[in-house]
Amino acid sequence: MDLASVILLASIFNWSIAIAYVLVGIVLAVLGGTLIGRAKMENNVEAFVLHNKVLDLPQEQLTLRDRLNYAREQVAEVIQRVWLYVLVGVCIGAAIHNWIPEALITTLLGEERWWSVPLAVLVGVPMYADIFGTLPIAEALVAKGVGLGTALAFMMAVTALSLPSLIMLRKVVKPRLLALFFAIVVAGIVLIGFLFNTFAHLFV
Repeated sequence: MDLASVILLASIFNWSIAIAYVLVGIVLAVLGGTLIGRAKMENNVEAFVLHNKVLDLPQEQLTLRDRLNYAREQVAEVIQRVWLYVLVGVCIGAAIHNWIPEALITTLLGEERWWSVPLAVLVGVPMYADIFGTLPIAEALVAKGVGLGTALAFMMAVTALSLPSLIMLRKVVKPRLLALFFAIVVAGIVLIGFLFNTFAHLFV
């Protein structure tokens, strides 16, 4: 969750939602990391990770011009990395907003449906997108009557549990540790979704 994501989230919803989203994400990360740490699963990390040499390089001295050039390059890299996801997200959001009947969406993902949050997480896992691409979709879903927690749970699932991310993670951890990570994050996201749906009125 970088600063640009927080600002975009706040511009689409509001600052209280953006700050709460960051806080619950941090809590989930800390609690999840603590649980995994207490599980003593160091032997479930692939051997090459633990045996790679770590180089301690001296910090490069940068001038103001160097820092400005670096900042410009980073901005260009971020734009190049996310513009397609934003475009796809806007197109999907527009399709949801204009063509999918509100009654259908509320029947599947309405606030009063107990299964809406688990279903949103289940739908989000196979997808792969940056948070910049999922925000327009979440905005369109909320506009159609989907609970705030359901939309945020969908966003979290897409960014934290996408299938490509899990495949990459599998390269450095063994299946048992990957399964524990997946279970903790799914449970945390579902709980966060229910909490946001329950207390959504506080963020209006």
